[in-house]
Amino acid sequence: MAAAAALAAALREWAAAAARQDAAWRAAMAAWAPLLVSLAGLAAQMRAAQRLAWGGSPLGPFGDLRARLWRKQRGAAEALLEQLGGRRAELRAVRDAVGAGVAAVLRLYEERAAELGLAAALRRGPRCPSLADALEGLQDVERYYRQLKVPGEQAAAAPHPLRQPGRHGGPAAVLGEDFGALQGRRHSRYAS
Repeated sequence: MAAAAALAAALREWAAAAARQDAAWRAAMAAWAPLLVSLAGLAAQMRAAQRLAWGGSPLGPFGDLRARLWRKQRGAAEALLEQLGGRRAELRAVRDAVGAGVAAVLRLYEERAAELGLAAALRRGPRCPSLADALEGLQDVERYYRQLKVPGEQAAAAPHPLRQPGRHGGPAAVLGEDFGALQGRRHSRYAS
């Protein structure tokens, strides 16, 4: 019975930790929204600056204005992408912590399985599931977090070339071609 008590305690401890990790995941995901809105606004500014006929406008006499504006926009984009990268690291840490917790409980079960016996692992109580059901649910939760995609994971693998003004194919080339999908819509007329 000591094995069953140890496993029950480990499951309770893991459930409390999983609830904390879920709250951390939700908080990190909520922090993505304002960063993506800022990035979308910056992309719109960058597109507008690319479409502007600088020479034929009242801004024409300020020859270095275009390059200075581009440097500021590029710096802002890099800062936003760095913040998003930090949030991505938080999400990965949550996902890894959930997996590590599941692995610890399953390792404890494997160590104590012979002592516990099959009948005890399959026995259900009137108010609690069997240990086998609890372990299966534990694996389901771990699988859920493992299959969650951390936003921007694939985009992080592709380089984001921030080139000089006038030498790129538009904001899609600067911020990644899936940037419109991050906003929930695609601007096909701006695609490079």
